[in-house]
This record gives sequence, structure tokens and C-alpha cells, in this order.
Amino acid sequence: MFTDSHCHLNYPALADKLPEIRAAMAEAQVDRALCICTTMEEFGDVHALATTYDNFWCTVGVHPDTEDMTEPGVQDLLDRAALPRVVAIGETGLDYYGMEDRKGGRSVADLEWQRERFRVHIRAARACGKPLVIHTRSASDDTLAILREEGEDGSSGQAGGVLHCFTETAEVARAALDRGYYISFSGIVTFKNAQYLRDVAAFVPLDRMLIETDSPYLAPMPYRGKTNSPAYVPYVAKQIAAVRGLPVEEIAALTSANFDALFKGVVS
Repeated sequence: MFTDSHCHLNYPALADKLPEIRAAMAEAQVDRALCICTTMEEFGDVHALATTYDNFWCTVGVHPDTEDMTEPGVQDLLDRAALPRVVAIGETGLDYYGMEDRKGGRSVADLEWQRERFRVHIRAARACGKPLVIHTRSASDDTLAILREEGEDGSSGQAGGVLHCFTETAEVARAALDRGYYISFSGIVTFKNAQYLRDVAAFVPLDRMLIETDSPYLAPMPYRGKTNSPAYVPYVAKQIAAVRGLPVEEIAALTSANFDALFKGVVS
């Protein structure tokens, strides 16, 4: 019924509890999950999840906030994207959040390595014909500009993809939609202070929407502050159903169908 389009089941908070997590998923009618890769070093563990369990798939990529790890070239990404059950490139993108505190006072100009890494991932996605899973935080202008410069402008032949854990404005959502991208909502949409995001959820077309947990982070209400799990993705769907005035079962069906449409080759 439900599909979690973005989770990190290899992370320590979840990896040691996988049997319990899978049982909770089954009870919550969460049928499938996409396990997201954030470093080349962890790809083997993420891929093992996808090849061990028939309702998991995975991606290959390096998170924009990751430093001092293996920097992939296009061919490195292509080699892994060709493996079974790897359905996307990412998570990739740009993260300029907390320049003073989190990045040692560096400027946006100092983060050219992020922008170059993002370009490498886009080129790999276009070369293998698999979509991008994009993280953008406090960097939407540059994210959209680089997508456009690399040919991800809504024209035929582009890789396409999803802006995951969307927290930007309706204007950013519209620009991504105009490029043919999907928008994915996480547990943040349930937070009391996130009315602006619920407004975006009311705007995004139902055929271009995904839901996710980004677990172990960002547990939805009423579990905010606790370890998140794919079993909690129905709470995201329930919030969107309330915003759209639709049954939660319809949101589950639509977002699962969108998952199939975006990540081609995924078996329902």
C-alpha cells in the first residue's frame, strides 16, 4: 500500500533492528522502500539490503555534505548503477546550510567542490538513464541553475528525478516541476510549524508527488524527536490526505504509482 521513497536502513540506529523494522513495516502496510546511498564506502551495505530483500531497492551516490570520503567519477557511479536493483543516482545535490557553524565559516564560493560533485552525478544519471535523488538545502537557486546548465531543463532525454525531503517554497517546487521533476515530502510536513510546507503539498500535482521518511531522521508527529522508521511513512500520507481532502488510501496508491513511474524497472 505505502512506499517509502527515501530511507537509510544501513545507518547504525536502524541496521541492528532490521527484523523489527521489517515487521513494523508489514504491520503498517509499508510494502517497499528505497535505501539511499550517501558515500561510496557504504554502497556495499546499501546494495546488500536491496539484493537481500525483494521489497528494497537502492541508489548510488555521495551526499553533498560529505567530505574526506571517496570522490566518485562518472564511471565509478556508472559501474555501480549497472548492478541489479540500483535504480537511481544520489543522493546528490547542494547543501549550504549553516555556513558559519557547520562549514567553518567558509563562503558559498568555497563550496565549488559540492557543485562539481553535483555535476558529476548529473552526468552519470544522464549517461545511464536513471533518475537523480536530489538533496537541496539553503541552495535552491544554485541547484536549479546547475540542473539547467547540465541539460536537466524539462527537455526530452533528461535523467529527471526527485527533490527529496522538500522544504523549499512553492516557487522552487514549480521550477522543479517545470523541469519534469518529482517532489517528495517527509515527516516535516506534519510538524506544527510547517504550514508553509502543507501549502506546497496542496499545490504539487498528485501525479508528481512522493512520500518518504528519510529515516532515521525527521520522525513525523506524533513521534517527532524519536528514531524514524519506514513504518512511519503512513503519517506523511495521512497529513497530505488531510491537506488534499482525499482518503489516505488514495494518497498511498498515487504515491506508490509515482514511485514506479520515476524509478523505472521497479516491480510492484
